[in-house]
Amino acid sequence: MYEKYLDPTLSAEERADDLLAKMSLDEKFAQTQCGFAERLLENGEYPYGMGQVSCLFASMLETVDEGDAVIEELQKRIIEASPHHIPAIFHVETATGTLLPEVANFPIEIAQASTWDPELEKRMGKAIGKQTRAVGIHQGLAPVLDLCRDSRFGRQGETFGEDGTLAAAMGSAYVQGLQNDGNVNDAIFACGKHFLGFMSGMGGIHGAKTTTNPREIRETYAKPFQAAITEAKLGSVMNAYSSYDGMPAGGSKGLLTDLLRNEMKFDGTVVADYSSVSQLYTNHRVAESMEEAGEIAMRAGLDVELPQIESFNEDLKARFASGEADMEVLDQAVRRTLIHKFRLGLFENPFPMKKEQRDEIIRDTQAQEISRNVAREAMVLLKNEGVLPLKNTEATEAGAVSGKKKVAVIGWHGGTTRAFMGCYMYIARIENALGGINTMAGIEGSDTSASGNVSTETYPGSNILVEHPKTDELIRKCYPGIHSLYEELKARCPEWDVQYAYGYPQAGDDTSHFEEALKLAADADLVIVTLGGKYGWNTGCTMGEGIDSMNIQIPKCQELFLRELAKLGKPSVGVHFDGRPVSSDAADETLDALIEAWTPGRYGAEAVVDVLLGEYNPAGRLPVSIARNAGQIPVYYSHDRGSSYHAGESIGFQDYADGPHKPRYCFGHGLSYSDVVYESMSIEQKEVAPFESWKINVTVKNDSNMDGEEVVQLYMSDEYASMTRPVKELVGFKRVKIKSGERVTVQFEVAPSQMAFLDADMRWKIEKGSFIVQAAASSEDVKLEDRLQVKEHAFVDGARRSFYAKAEVEVES
Repeated sequence: MYEKYLDPTLSAEERADDLLAKMSLDEKFAQTQCGFAERLLENGEYPYGMGQVSCLFASMLETVDEGDAVIEELQKRIIEASPHHIPAIFHVETATGTLLPEVANFPIEIAQASTWDPELEKRMGKAIGKQTRAVGIHQGLAPVLDLCRDSRFGRQGETFGEDGTLAAAMGSAYVQGLQNDGNVNDAIFACGKHFLGFMSGMGGIHGAKTTTNPREIRETYAKPFQAAITEAKLGSVMNAYSSYDGMPAGGSKGLLTDLLRNEMKFDGTVVADYSSVSQLYTNHRVAESMEEAGEIAMRAGLDVELPQIESFNEDLKARFASGEADMEVLDQAVRRTLIHKFRLGLFENPFPMKKEQRDEIIRDTQAQEISRNVAREAMVLLKNEGVLPLKNTEATEAGAVSGKKKVAVIGWHGGTTRAFMGCYMYIARIENALGGINTMAGIEGSDTSASGNVSTETYPGSNILVEHPKTDELIRKCYPGIHSLYEELKARCPEWDVQYAYGYPQAGDDTSHFEEALKLAADADLVIVTLGGKYGWNTGCTMGEGIDSMNIQIPKCQELFLRELAKLGKPSVGVHFDGRPVSSDAADETLDALIEAWTPGRYGAEAVVDVLLGEYNPAGRLPVSIARNAGQIPVYYSHDRGSSYHAGESIGFQDYADGPHKPRYCFGHGLSYSDVVYESMSIEQKEVAPFESWKINVTVKNDSNMDGEEVVQLYMSDEYASMTRPVKELVGFKRVKIKSGERVTVQFEVAPSQMAFLDADMRWKIEKGSFIVQAAASSEDVKLEDRLQVKEHAFVDGARRSFYAKAEVEVES
């Protein structure tokens, strides 16, 4: 018998409408629910099927085969249980690769942003999507499209940084890659999160009230989501935990329907962040029962409750059955979920690939090479007073006497592979089995409660639990051949005498190991100090999900050590690992060079040593402004005119009474070993109509003897406007390879709609007037400047405006 909904030649919408009309209330309601895979397999509680399945269990396995077996068996059972044989969507975290063993591991998202390379980001997304679909998982809970301007917030490392343009370009590229430009056969749906303004919470606290306004939420925080929706057809969106304008995001019709669907034209599914629906009752207290919380969320526009049944429960189903709740609300949520499944091709392809085909994708060396390239491109050289790059054959006078250059590597991060791994990485979850209380939202209790492995020893001067000694062993088992920084440098430079001292931990004020480390440093020709905290998912970490901090600077023990090291007068290089950027007075004042390495993943040691030795010329750029301390927060480059560190130009002091207004390091900053000169900026047509575009050519030359890369940045500012506007905005950028002596021209095409803003009546307006355009090496390092004009006013659909400039490269022959 012909069933319309089973016909793959029909549109997803036609198939969904046909199937929905045939479904009972029980079967419909099941499509709004989710469960943990391992519990569903054990308990069998899905008599009418299931909407989604959380595959977080897979992050606790040792092989892909184990995960495949669970996914295939559970999918078969769910399909058989469903009266119309509807498959479930299996989801997992994918920000740094599939949260599974044996697959490719990538640097954290803020490191990805530091590459300023959307083309590489898209390739990375595509590799992750293929590997994820190969194991039978259909939705990745990534990318994080939040903007974060607060380093107290423990999840800053999950973001693309502070800027809407950079995040729009990188986020859209990731979604296009993960979704393979709409080819669902070997791709998955992305899930943009967290909608909206999640990381602008009070006090930098996870889940706290969002502190912004309707204009800023649309112009700034929604921009990366809008780009991903408009350009990449983003498949799903996840709500924020925080409240905004008097309502938790998970129950806000204003956010999830009026803004997201009606204004921003989103047509995918909205899924709940883990346990956020039940929090309407348990935390925010805007509902008087679990089922009322569920009804509020579904009416607001939320389609599926993750990760398990709490508020989308039998009592809520009874409300629909009795007519107390509007059946159209349920039908709307179910229809969107069905469309999602048909778009994914789940009815035709619900299971993991066959082992041979799957293994070919999992073992594809191209994914590993992309990971290595992202790690290298992400390295940001913040400071260099001539000590870098080190040369493999170079010897100082002291080293020449002994015939070997002596290099000391100091710090916890230098002797462990754990320094390279961050939150939302496979190892961060598997580490929880060794000790520490899980801090991931929506996951009950501790991963270690059953084994009794929870540690109680903390680092002196902190409440951070001491790391289990087997953590490094676990990582080495997972990623054979991985080295610590010390091991990598020693292996790559056999003619040097490279030695290691622990020196200090990643938290607290412990100075008990200083003596040994300082003795090693005193005998060395060069000292490499490793700095930072520990980024992850449990109480043994200094930052991560649910792990916020009042102090954004490096630990006290590290700050003290740098002061003691400075007394020796040795050439010194700092390498920082963490999810928040390095902020340290001692590092700025005493070190000869400083590298921001973030948590760079599997190939972190190789990438850092490549940069140290000059085998890779760094070109990473900061995606955030670095505050001097928490008292400066928020500090970001695109603040409004007359605000932040420009406020002192018209009223009050130019600086704080006890320090500068300006950040420690500015947005877009990063050095290289090449000397790149910005020679010229030419504009084909300086005055354009609102729906024309400016074509801006920026020519740069590598005026050094070393091949390298440059991130050419283009900023604009509205000189005079009817509303207060930012002092400047990034409108375009391009990372270009540039050989020694070579001249390169970057051709930007900038649409005036990029400078559109919400006028007094909340309409998107392209405003007539003059604009300043700057070609720059960072937000503060302006090289060239000119002025442009828009001839007349015009209004534009905000969902169809331009988000970043197109850019092409022409190399002078």
